[in-house]
Amino acid sequence: MKRVLFIDRDGTIIREPEDEQIDAFEKLQFVPGVFSALSFLRQHTDFEFVMVSNQDGLGTEAFPEPTFWPVHNFILETLKGEGVTFDEILIDRHFPEDNAPTRKPQTGLVEKYMQNPEYDIAGSYVIGDRDTDRQFAQNIGCKYLQVGEWPKIAEIIFAGERTAEVKRTTKETDIYVKVNLDGTGRCDISTGLGFFDHMLEQIGRHGMIDLTIHTKGDLHVDEHHTIEDTALALGECIDRALGSKRGIERYGYCLPMDDCLCSVALDFGGRPWLVWNAEFYREKIGEMPTEMFLHFFKSLSDAARMNLNIRAEGQNEHHKIEGIFKALARALKMAVRRDIFHYELPSTKGML
Repeated sequence: MKRVLFIDRDGTIIREPEDEQIDAFEKLQFVPGVFSALSFLRQHTDFEFVMVSNQDGLGTEAFPEPTFWPVHNFILETLKGEGVTFDEILIDRHFPEDNAPTRKPQTGLVEKYMQNPEYDIAGSYVIGDRDTDRQFAQNIGCKYLQVGEWPKIAEIIFAGERTAEVKRTTKETDIYVKVNLDGTGRCDISTGLGFFDHMLEQIGRHGMIDLTIHTKGDLHVDEHHTIEDTALALGECIDRALGSKRGIERYGYCLPMDDCLCSVALDFGGRPWLVWNAEFYREKIGEMPTEMFLHFFKSLSDAARMNLNIRAEGQNEHHKIEGIFKALARALKMAVRRDIFHYELPSTKGML
C-alpha cells in the first residue's frame, strides 16, 4: 500500500517570520537539516511527498499573489536541486475565521487520500510545527512528527519508531512499563517507593527516553518484589524497543557527581552479564534497601540482554547511587543512538 508524508511548509521546511507571511526573499530561511533529511527520505523510502500549507488570505489585498509565488517557486526549485520533489502541493487560502473545510486542521484538501483504499493512512505521517498540524494528523488518522531536529525525523520515518509496552502481573506485583527510546525525557513514574521513583526518573531524563512506569507491589511485605519485577519489566521493554538493533552504536559512560565518580559500561550484544563494583554502608537510602541496588541492575541486565559493568567511588551514598543511575542513562543514550547512513547490525557475527 502507498504511504504519504503530509509536510507543512512554513515553520517546517522554512522558518516562519513574526508576521507569518513569506512574501519577500529577505524573509526566506530554510530550517536546518531539511535538505539532507528530505533528500534521504526521497531516495531511501517509498513515501509520497505532499505539501499541505495554510496561506491566510492568499490572493487578497493583504497577501497579493505576486509576492507569494516567486518565493514559493524558489523554495521548490531549491529543494528540487537537492533531489526533493513533491507529488502534490495543496494550498488553502482561507482565513481562520472562515472555518473552511479545506483549512488545516480540517481534512478537505486530503480527503482523496483518506478515501482511497490504496493508501495506508495509519502508516502515513504529518510533519509540522503547530498544534493545528498535530490535530490535522489526528483528524486524518495518521501519525504526527513535530519538527525539532530533521535528522531525527528522517531516522524515525526510515528506521521506525522505537517504542514498546510491557505488562507484568503476578501475585506479588502489577506493573506497566512503556518506553520510547527516541523521546525527550518525559517521565511518569510511580512505584510506591519515592527514592526508587527518583532514580528511575534519572534514566528517562538523562537518557532522553520517554518512560512510563506504574508499579503496584506488595510493599506491606517488603520492597524486594517491587524493585526486582520493575527491573525485569523495564529491561524487557528496552529489549523490545531496540528491535533489530540495526544502526545502533551498541556500546556506551562515566560521570562525576560531587565527591563520586561513577561509570557504567554497557553493551547491547545480547549476552546479559553484570560486573558490580560498588559498596554501600547504609542499610537504606530513602525507602530503598541498598542491598537491592545490585539486584535491580542484575535483573535489568538479564531482561534487556545487555552487559553492564558498573563502578562507583565516593563517600556520599546518595550521590553514589544517583551517579550510577545517571551514568546508566547516559550509557543508554549513547548505545541506542542510530545512524541511518550506516544502517547495519553492529556485529561481525551477523546477529545480536
